[in-house]
Amino acid sequence: MSVAFPPTMPNLPATRQKEPRAEAGARSRPQPESRRLSKPHSRMPPAKPTEQSSAQRSLVEAFVSFTQVAGSLEKSYAQLQGEVGRLRGELARANSELTSSHKENTRVRSFLARIVKGLPCGVIVLQEDGKLSMLNPEAQQLLAIDANWNENGKCAPPPVVRTLLSKAAPLQKEDSTPSECTLELPAGERTFATACTRIAESPDGRGRATILILRDITDEKRIAQEREAARRVQALAEISTLLAHEIRNPLGSLELFAGLISDATSQLPDARQWVDHLQAGLRGLSATVNNVLHFHSQPSAERAPTDLKLLLRQTVDFLRPLARQKNMQISLICRVEEGSIAADSHRLQQVFFNLALNGFRAMAAGGTLFIRVDRAAQGAGERLQIVFEDQGAGIEAEHLARIFEPGFTTKTGSPGLGLSLCKTVMEQHEGAISVQTVLGRGTSFTLLFPALRGDR
Repeated sequence: MSVAFPPTMPNLPATRQKEPRAEAGARSRPQPESRRLSKPHSRMPPAKPTEQSSAQRSLVEAFVSFTQVAGSLEKSYAQLQGEVGRLRGELARANSELTSSHKENTRVRSFLARIVKGLPCGVIVLQEDGKLSMLNPEAQQLLAIDANWNENGKCAPPPVVRTLLSKAAPLQKEDSTPSECTLELPAGERTFATACTRIAESPDGRGRATILILRDITDEKRIAQEREAARRVQALAEISTLLAHEIRNPLGSLELFAGLISDATSQLPDARQWVDHLQAGLRGLSATVNNVLHFHSQPSAERAPTDLKLLLRQTVDFLRPLARQKNMQISLICRVEEGSIAADSHRLQQVFFNLALNGFRAMAAGGTLFIRVDRAAQGAGERLQIVFEDQGAGIEAEHLARIFEPGFTTKTGSPGLGLSLCKTVMEQHEGAISVQTVLGRGTSFTLLFPALRGDR
């Protein structure tokens, strides 16, 4: 049986190689006679010269082969030691790089965590099993969540988060388009823009995770709505003002001709009835046109000393055709001998028209509109008081808080600007307007004006 050894094994040192040869030489030399005769009792017969030389050669060859194998093993061992050293160096470098990479990853994670905590939007991370994994401070503040929620325990989402998730975009999608949802929070109703996405693996390696990003857009929506409302009001104002001017020009001529016809037919009762209808329609249209112009243009009041009694009598004369058309009466009761206020007569007369027209619309045929003028002491000064009282059906309680809002009306075809304009004009005159109503009995509007000094 032969043993194969590496062919590249180095030879052993020379001393090791010479020792077998020396021993073989010593054995091959003939021994002295005295030494051969010292073992007279040896049982082994002396070997023949041919067999002895063959055994010596085999032994020498074996020692030579052994020396070559030993040298090859020493060379392989040296190479193995070199490879082990190289591997140790590479392992040390790999460990160093791994340590550096771990430190860098820790630094990056810490940096990203600070970024998430400092984001101006809420970030919510949920595990695949529905447990809450992350809730940054902005999300806690937006959703009014207690800061002591169990983040490390992967607790279940608070009720407000579950409500948000139920209203947000579906979570089964990889990425969802941003959506809006409204939540009722302790501070009131808030609107949030939400974006939901899913990632393949959560940071802790526990399967897929869902990331929900939310931003409070309540103020943005309110501002956008206010801008849109302002834009619409501006557009409506421009159109309304243009139409009102176009209507007002021919309307003045029609009122003039209607007055001339009224004077010419004063002795003709049948014609008088038609003229009253004509004047009532023109004056009602004139009041509406003036409301539109005054409301949208909002001119400043040009106040001057004005005789309140005279202004009211002119108003009643102007309104009598409308009262006759509806088979109603106007009763002016003035308990003030002289009453002057600082007023813009045209704008103040528009207030009187609006209150009277509202009274006519609220009453049935045969009703009476009472206009009372009196003095009213209020605080340190004295004020003049005007009350418009109708005998209509009254104002519903749910409508009473909105009657002075622009555009609010319960009458079909009415722009709903009359009472809003009345309030604005009264504020321009440093006065006030109030309302009292009783369902089924009527409504009264009270106007208060500061009287001029020295007036009695």
